[in-house]
Amino acid sequence: MTAHSCAFCGAALVDVFADLGASPLANSYLGAEDLDRDEPVYPLVVFVCAECLLVQIPAVAAPEHIFSDYAYFSSYSDSWLRHAASYVDIVTERFRLGPSSLVVEVASNDGYLLQFFQRRGIPVLGIEPAANVAAAAREKGIPTRVEFFGTTSARALVAEGTRADLMVGNNVLAHVPSINDFVEGFRILLAPRGVLTMEFPHLMRLMEGNQFDTIYHEHFFYFSFLAVERVFARHCLTIFDVEELPTHGGSLRIYVRHQQSDHEPVTARVDALRRRELDAGFGEIETYRRFNHGIHRAKERLLGFLDAARREGRSVAAYGAPAKGNTLLNFCGVGPDRIAFTVDRSPHKQGRYLPGSHIPIFAPERLAEERPDYVLILPWNLKDEIIERNAFIREWGGRFVIPIPEVQVL
Repeated sequence: MTAHSCAFCGAALVDVFADLGASPLANSYLGAEDLDRDEPVYPLVVFVCAECLLVQIPAVAAPEHIFSDYAYFSSYSDSWLRHAASYVDIVTERFRLGPSSLVVEVASNDGYLLQFFQRRGIPVLGIEPAANVAAAAREKGIPTRVEFFGTTSARALVAEGTRADLMVGNNVLAHVPSINDFVEGFRILLAPRGVLTMEFPHLMRLMEGNQFDTIYHEHFFYFSFLAVERVFARHCLTIFDVEELPTHGGSLRIYVRHQQSDHEPVTARVDALRRRELDAGFGEIETYRRFNHGIHRAKERLLGFLDAARREGRSVAAYGAPAKGNTLLNFCGVGPDRIAFTVDRSPHKQGRYLPGSHIPIFAPERLAEERPDYVLILPWNLKDEIIERNAFIREWGGRFVIPIPEVQVL
């Protein structure tokens, strides 16, 4: 196995957290013309650093290759839009944001979040590396810079006279291989009394729920609170508050300020979560080494369900074409022989094929046309929204299936 070193502290990576075999990039959707070509696959092996306990995947592809043309548009999830609107209500009041404030979001996607600040008359700026996604934000009138964020872009903005009163980074901290350069960029751009909030999946919840499908090459890091606090402290940034959220199977929202600023005191929630993780063994390497065993049991259960359905002559379709679904299907070796097709609301995915599995992606109307016996919900974190929107499948006796943490038929 190739020798790797920790992207944060530089220590050698030798302890395996999860080995998911080889897989294509989870967002590398295919056209019909690609199906007969050789498809690149990469090792999907996750390590834990014995020194800093940061769980990570060594980079196998440059961020420019992964994110410059991206297939994920945040605005196609109604529940995620509601989550964004609620967040804007909370932070606008808590930090007294107004027309003289500036909100900067890194990885601003299609403007799903900044639009709600803009409607309040609060100036905004998006930073988004994917040109196709940034174009959708600009069409909404949201100023967006197409670039990768880090120390270089932060210094350029400061030189232009820009400092952020609120910085936002939702589901981006895990996506950046140069984590020290990335976090240092926030320190540079954040105003002296500014606040940074970031959301990311919580490693504790990932492990509790056996959410191994949320592991893919685009996610370089998987954060416990202990690890993320260590990362920000290295860059003279203090986490002064933390919230536990239900999004993405269980996420953290951290609130960060400059270390030398005391305008926001550290809350009791920070100390409580740190203590819970220590009590659960997240300060010990052995806790992480045990995780790999559970992923193989989940694989066996899903394949057992799909094979039983096939023997009984029952048809199975899927809902959604998320990156997590691609990890799950490729790890389990599932293809069109077990799942005939999937559907997705995003027109950017319709008419294409899932990477690796080559399952075709159609518009949601296909479900009513084909009337499958089972619909496997790949973005299981949105299951309530999806079941409500597609309740009509029960009219012909169709049932929903949730794959994680174990197979459930609803």
